[in-house]
Amino acid sequence: MKLFLAMDLRQNLVVHGKSGQRETYKPLDWGCSPTAEPIGFVQSIRPEYLYVADLDRIERTGSHDAIIQKCAKNVRCCYVDRGCQSPSDVLPGENIVNIVGTETGGSDLSRYHGGFLSIDVKRGLVIPSGKDPVEVLTSAQHWDFDGCILLDVSAVGTEKGIDGQVLEKLRSAYDGKLMYGGGIASCADLETISESGFDGAIISTALHRGIVPIEWIRRGCCC
Repeated sequence: MKLFLAMDLRQNLVVHGKSGQRETYKPLDWGCSPTAEPIGFVQSIRPEYLYVADLDRIERTGSHDAIIQKCAKNVRCCYVDRGCQSPSDVLPGENIVNIVGTETGGSDLSRYHGGFLSIDVKRGLVIPSGKDPVEVLTSAQHWDFDGCILLDVSAVGTEKGIDGQVLEKLRSAYDGKLMYGGGIASCADLETISESGFDGAIISTALHRGIVPIEWIRRGCCC
């Protein structure tokens, strides 16, 4: 199973927060990197795989396109959620995979082709539709994405842990590549995600608190 380092960007800095309450997110001035400047952050940690959420662009208050393109050159693959709103609203660049999030992608997700679909979940329901994530994953079977991400936004930064039974139900709804992010608290959680059949896990807090070895992020897998 692949491991992705999560990097949230706001006002040209890497920020850290909890439960999707973006107004409270603050620069990540602790953890594995001596700097919250994005390129220096990536060069310090040296992840194999990177997941970037451009919070400013998702909220339509700014953009980190140039910074993301530079960061992507330092990793094998960089998955980017920048609040895509249409099939033409993608970021070109070396090593970049664009993500369409349910939060911003619109009501007709079947119009997109390629990239990954992020099924953004708060309090157990997909935003903004309020649907069950299993229902959206089942629909995604018929859409033209390269894979899906199940992102529990309300669990981000909380280290609340993982429910294996829930993961198995989600995995059974979708046959393609599927990654998970949100609330990972331990190496045992990563094992649960892997055993549930997921292809990747997105982590941040557990790494910066020293719970998940940085060597795993640098190799891009649980070792």
